[in-house]
Amino acid sequence: MRILVTGATGRIGSRLAPRLMQRGDSVRILVRQAESAQPLRKQGAEIAVGDLMDEESLVRAAHEMDAVIHLAAFFRGATPEEVHKVNLEGTIALARAALDSNVERFIFSSTNLVYGPGNGKVFQETDPPRPGAPYPESKAAAEQALLEFHRTRRLDLRILRLAFVYGEGDPHLSEGMQWFRQWNPNQQIHLVHHADVAQAIILALDTPGMDGEIYNVADDEPTPIREIMHLYGEPIAEDALSRQLNPAWRQIIDTRKIHGQLGFHALYPALQNAVSAGTL
Repeated sequence: MRILVTGATGRIGSRLAPRLMQRGDSVRILVRQAESAQPLRKQGAEIAVGDLMDEESLVRAAHEMDAVIHLAAFFRGATPEEVHKVNLEGTIALARAALDSNVERFIFSSTNLVYGPGNGKVFQETDPPRPGAPYPESKAAAEQALLEFHRTRRLDLRILRLAFVYGEGDPHLSEGMQWFRQWNPNQQIHLVHHADVAQAIILALDTPGMDGEIYNVADDEPTPIREIMHLYGEPIAEDALSRQLNPAWRQIIDTRKIHGQLGFHALYPALQNAVSAGTL
């Protein structure tokens, strides 16, 4: 399959693109600077220099592709206006380019943060998004724009709402300690390993007849913060157990749909499986 990947030099894309090439796919990556993509070029990726804000470059990048996997997003160090422009307007421009180029399939990487604050509820894909910050707001808006393209222009769309991604050398989990230290250690967070993110994307890419569907992607069970603190040797404060649970981060998600429809089975069902396997 000929696949255009955006965000290929990012944390998810840099781990996904080699997997696609290893299974025999022809991978083209959209990057703003060719120099940043040299490791992937050496592995066989074709480089397309462009930008989500440059529609002409998107049309060139999507030309003769069978599928688009859209991973690129802007949120670290970005203003709300920048987040909106890249994550919503850039996604719309990419979808238009894909449609104009007759791309058969469009995979969109979203986030479980679109559900908004959780209070003990396990979120299903049919629950309405109620995001409470610029990044998930931009992702929820992009989802709706893409679903409209699906309804009106037959975009073969699959949306993946990813939990907190970790593993394979990604510092995301240790970076999260800045928040985890402030929480009640009994609070849970839903994680997903990079290997399982790749599995979900490939299943969404390969499975026919699932256009217009949304899938939650996460480990089989959420992880208590105390396990992450213990993993990194972090002490738990004396007052920690008296702290209120933080609803802004309680996006625990139901993954039965992706298991049932796409045949997803987590390679790392829980954090401890990844620890035991040495794949952090």
